[in-house]
Amino acid sequence: MLQLLLLQVLASCLWLGHSEVVTSFESCPQFFYEGAPPDAVLEPQKPEHRARICQRYRNAYRFATLYDRKRRIPVYSAYIYKPGTVKKPHKWWYVEPQLIGKNNLTEMERESVLIDHYDFTLDQIKQSQAVLEDYNQLIGLDRGYLNPSGHQDSIDSKTATFTLTNIVPLYNSLYIGQWNTYEFTTMREKSEGCTTTYVITGAVPGKTYVAQGRVNRPSHIWLAACCLVGTETTKTWGAIAENDKNHVQNLSLGELEARLTELYDGRKVTLFNNACPRQ
Repeated sequence: MLQLLLLQVLASCLWLGHSEVVTSFESCPQFFYEGAPPDAVLEPQKPEHRARICQRYRNAYRFATLYDRKRRIPVYSAYIYKPGTVKKPHKWWYVEPQLIGKNNLTEMERESVLIDHYDFTLDQIKQSQAVLEDYNQLIGLDRGYLNPSGHQDSIDSKTATFTLTNIVPLYNSLYIGQWNTYEFTTMREKSEGCTTTYVITGAVPGKTYVAQGRVNRPSHIWLAACCLVGTETTKTWGAIAENDKNHVQNLSLGELEARLTELYDGRKVTLFNNACPRQ
């Protein structure tokens, strides 16, 4: 009887080892202001389609992502804005083994490594997430990062952004145009003087798909930021862009939340703790 009880406890502990992907962000609350992620309105409605990922690379959490298994795109990625001058790393693309099923792998990994060294099949990986071949035949679209490598200050943190769980199909002209300008020029200007800048970048699911219907093409991409000086929240800002136009609309945090509320069928969207000003 004692042995059976011990086995049950062990099994429970092994399952909890995977809970960071499927139940909460409790392993990486540091990427959200006051540890509070956006409310549940943004989440895929069916629990089996939701995956909360603490994005882990080289024994450290680098950022957090809410992932939609069915649409095979991230809903949002949350991180702390730390632009640096470190050179961009070599582009290895990663996937998330914890989305595949029960296994002991806790970090992002390359498809080839999962297949050659851990005996996964490509079909097993494809069931729960996008893979490289989904993005190889895009026409007029590019791999759009929610957390771009240029917003990180170390080689390892930059490398961690090259995971397909952080990527959406983004309109090419927007990707290299106004969204790129916003990410790398406007963000630097707006965050000047901030001690810490919390960022959440998201994608609104669209009605069309690419990769033979496997990967959703978002209708919009958006970004919200909350700036702290010391421990005090001083300002916020937001932006949104339609995913078929080269135009970015600058908004206050309150205006962005109102716009997302409209896009999510009138369900009220709250992105940050109330201490972050809305105007």
